Amino acid sequence: MDDGAGRDRLSFLGRRLPPGFELRVVTVAPGHQRAYDQAEWRDALVIVERGEIDLECLGGSWQRFGRGDVLWLDGLPLRQLHNRGREPAVLVAVSRRRPGPALRCRGPGRLR
Repeated sequence: MDDGAGRDRLSFLGRRLPPGFELRVVTVAPGHQRAYDQAEWRDALVIVERGEIDLECLGGSWQRFGRGDVLWLDGLPLRQLHNRGREPAVLVAVSRRRPGPALRCRGPGRLR
C-alpha cells in the first residue's frame, strides 16, 4: 500500500544504528501468519516497512497496520500476526542490545 506519503515515514532499513541498538527484519509472506511470541518483541520498537499486517488478539478481534505504522508488540494479548495482503509484510524491530555478562565487583573500585 503506497499512498505517495511514504517518503516522510520512519524507516530503519538501510540505516546504521548506534552501537547500543540492534535491528531485526521479520517478513510474513502473503497469505501466511506468524504465531505471536512475546519474547521475540521484547523491548522493541516495530515499524511496518512494507505491506500490511493484521494483529489477532486472544479474544478474536484484530487490527490492521500498514506501511509506516510504528508498533509496540511487547506484552500484548496477541495470538498471531497475519498477512492477508498480496505482498510480503516486512516488519523491522529495533531494540537495545542485550548487555554482555555483568561485571562483578569485589570492593570499591575493583572489578572481577
